[in-house]
Amino acid sequence: MTKRSILSNSISRRTALMGMTATTALAAMPFSARAQANTTIRWWSPQGAPAQVAAYEFQIAKFQALHPEITVVFETTSDEGYAPQLAAAFSSGEVPDIVTHLPSFAVQSYYANGLVEPFDDVINAIGADDFYSGANDVFRTADGNYCGTGIGNSAANMMWLRKDLMEQAGIENAPTTWDEMRAAMSAMQTGGIYGAPLPYGSNSMTSLIFIGFIHQAGGQVFTPDLQVAIDNEGTRNALEFYREMREFCPPGATNYSWGESLTAFVSGATASGIYTGRVLANVRDQNPGIADHVTCVTYPRISADVAPWTFNDFPSVFIPAQSQQKDAAKMFAAFLFDPEGYIQQLHAAPGHVLPVLKSINENPMYQDNDIIQKYPEEVDVMAAAAAGGFNLGYESTAHASNDKAGEIIGSNVIADLVQKVVLNGDNVDEALSVASSTIEGIMQG
Repeated sequence: MTKRSILSNSISRRTALMGMTATTALAAMPFSARAQANTTIRWWSPQGAPAQVAAYEFQIAKFQALHPEITVVFETTSDEGYAPQLAAAFSSGEVPDIVTHLPSFAVQSYYANGLVEPFDDVINAIGADDFYSGANDVFRTADGNYCGTGIGNSAANMMWLRKDLMEQAGIENAPTTWDEMRAAMSAMQTGGIYGAPLPYGSNSMTSLIFIGFIHQAGGQVFTPDLQVAIDNEGTRNALEFYREMREFCPPGATNYSWGESLTAFVSGATASGIYTGRVLANVRDQNPGIADHVTCVTYPRISADVAPWTFNDFPSVFIPAQSQQKDAAKMFAAFLFDPEGYIQQLHAAPGHVLPVLKSINENPMYQDNDIIQKYPEEVDVMAAAAAGGFNLGYESTAHASNDKAGEIIGSNVIADLVQKVVLNGDNVDEALSVASSTIEGIMQG
């Protein structure tokens, strides 16, 4: 069961003072002027770290102060668990009224099945011209609408490195190719520290990260016109390299997903990491002794001839079509981008979710953050990588939008391919044939 909690309306003195100096740009909405009395809207998100929940409390309290007839209820899901929870909700009709932080390809899949409300009027209420160029392209649907927008950008497959361990190993520059990466991991894997926390479990992280490896080898899962193309030289090279990297990963990597991979680097168990900018706040809070020694770069690729490929899941905000409180939900969805509250939400995990609005990135309140000020180069690298990022629903600028991407990730077919070839030693031709057929079946289903 999904954990439910109605968040407190209390606002700390610090956030209250912030409110006195910030501009509320979205106090009026172009939807219904007021909701009916005693309206309740349910907000689902898999992002429920304490600092983020505190930011959500602030946003909810401020919204409810403007709209006392509306109560907002926040409910946490999980990165791995949101799909069955939403499937049950859609089936029963007991849906949340607003959902945030799901990957864009999931929203596209839901929209293609008639489960998501068009989001164009919310984007216009926020200010379409304020979004970074192309930020909403991934949410454009086949019928010309937008199915949602990004609550932020993310660079989910950055390579995190320990500069102190690099120096001890005599490594002067961050690796940019797989050969350099393999050599660096070998040199730094010493004294009980492993090289990398790559995931090998049957889960979404393995699928999503390995798609990046396919592209970093010059391959693709689909052709631009969405023909299945996973059986290619790039995928084969990626499988071989992923197998070679297993010796540099902790034994538990066989079951790693996002949390385990993040913890491995933050705790100091690995010399490198693969994650978003959440690494920075977690290092500050959980292992400050290495805080002066962490940095990030775009993940290495097979050769310098292949362009970097950054996985941006475009953490989203959308409204289920079955919601009975659409106007109130749209009002709240637009209000999530009010500068004061939006900046506090971004600051809850600085570098993890990056702003999608130009005005926010330029806002002095956003820049006034210890993580952003301590790691300006890393934040800039992540912002640039995320802005040019892709995912399975948006493999490249040449690719059509793939509204089956969420189903493919949910099936674990790509993670299973990794396990079969890398962990079990299955025949690569047979494994790729099964993966191709399975993906083809999903596309035709």
